[in-house]
Amino acid sequence: MTTTPRTTAQQLVEHALATSTADDCIAIVRDVTSANLRWANNTLTTNGVMTEVSVTVVSFVAVDGGTATGSVSGSASTTEQVTALVEAADAAARAASPAEDAAELVADVASSDWDEEPGTTDIGVYDAFAPALGEAFAEATAERRLLYGFVNHDVTTTYLGSSRGLRLRHVQPTGHYACTGKDDALTRSAWTGGATRDFRDVDAAAMAATVKQRLGWAERRVDLPAGRYDTILPPSSVADLMIDAYWGAGARVAHEGESVYSRRGGGTRIGDKIAAPGVSLFSDPAYAGLECAPFVVTGASDNTDSVFDNGLPLERTDWIRDGLLTGLIQTRHSARMTGQPVTPMIDNLVLEVGDGAGTVDDLVAGTQRGLLLTCLWYIREVDPQTMLLTGLTRDGVYVVEDGEIVGAANNFRWNESPIDLLNRFSAATDTVPSFSREWGDDYFSRTATPALRIPDFNMSSVSQGV
Repeated sequence: MTTTPRTTAQQLVEHALATSTADDCIAIVRDVTSANLRWANNTLTTNGVMTEVSVTVVSFVAVDGGTATGSVSGSASTTEQVTALVEAADAAARAASPAEDAAELVADVASSDWDEEPGTTDIGVYDAFAPALGEAFAEATAERRLLYGFVNHDVTTTYLGSSRGLRLRHVQPTGHYACTGKDDALTRSAWTGGATRDFRDVDAAAMAATVKQRLGWAERRVDLPAGRYDTILPPSSVADLMIDAYWGAGARVAHEGESVYSRRGGGTRIGDKIAAPGVSLFSDPAYAGLECAPFVVTGASDNTDSVFDNGLPLERTDWIRDGLLTGLIQTRHSARMTGQPVTPMIDNLVLEVGDGAGTVDDLVAGTQRGLLLTCLWYIREVDPQTMLLTGLTRDGVYVVEDGEIVGAANNFRWNESPIDLLNRFSAATDTVPSFSREWGDDYFSRTATPALRIPDFNMSSVSQGV
């Protein structure tokens, strides 16, 4: 019996490039394997391993007035499926108008590991985590708590090829965990979560102990009205807010007067003071523990990305340095508009405060009366000109009195701008790896942030959520 050999990712790239009849072509193949566990009521409910291969084809055609592009993506593991994507992309390019972000394609750059097979993961990534989780289930059952949650680990290998000689490869491991605990009467709820590259640094017992501690804090209920409170945002909540600040940092919309980074009268605020002294916000593909792709990979053009920039090298980029806005997300197109360097989006984000020190526990110990939030959710933008955001608290708002947590408050709707918070905070901790509950699961999990204490965080109304 003979079997047909699997078409490799490299072969899919080469087939796309050879099949296209456009003037230029870019092919992006992503090979993903993922492994997950889910649990509810102190019992594992599902587990599995999945694989997926997706292909994006970007075609470029010379037309009157410039270059038009067409981009088509889909699942594809055979050359026949890739051919269909190529034909659709070529047709879309020929039907399109000239692209305003047109630029010379990056050429003749190759990774030394281009010929290697994709990286993989499997259920064995949880060999240490799963037995400890079982022990946590037993303890929770004995103590009348219920645990719900999930862990996911995937390895995405990206192959980027072009008719101009690009042959780039990157392997990205991504993992995260989240656990919610409830008392058996379902009146109290607590959450914890985090990100990881390989689960070797994830302690299931510590995860469960954090949930247990937070549920214990909530045994006493303290109802509070809306108002401004001295509030401690842990690193996870700071990550929620900083990701919004980052995603809103497109240079083009700033240049056109549509964002908090726009200068009154025209242009951007690059060079202006935008945060307190000592505050730095940056991205770095080589940042330890948050490593990400060192080159641009994008299948579509928008405010912060350009398909013409595929393959551009990425390096550490300072967005805010010592309180000054030093960079915005720039494609080559927006850089021509603003007269600033090309600084593309990078898939991680780090916030540092120069005199930040200690931990969340230290901030609690130094607070006379205030609140400790565990997570924010349902975050939405209200006003891009000020980056005013609104959202809700969830799964634990804890009351601090005389340096100790004495109970749990009701939930709130809040209204704040992350840029304002970077000017108003009264204390900060060391920067540590963090995980955004709102955005980390599906969109952006590679962050490192401190905890921040905000003396007047705006809880605009009481929420009935738990």
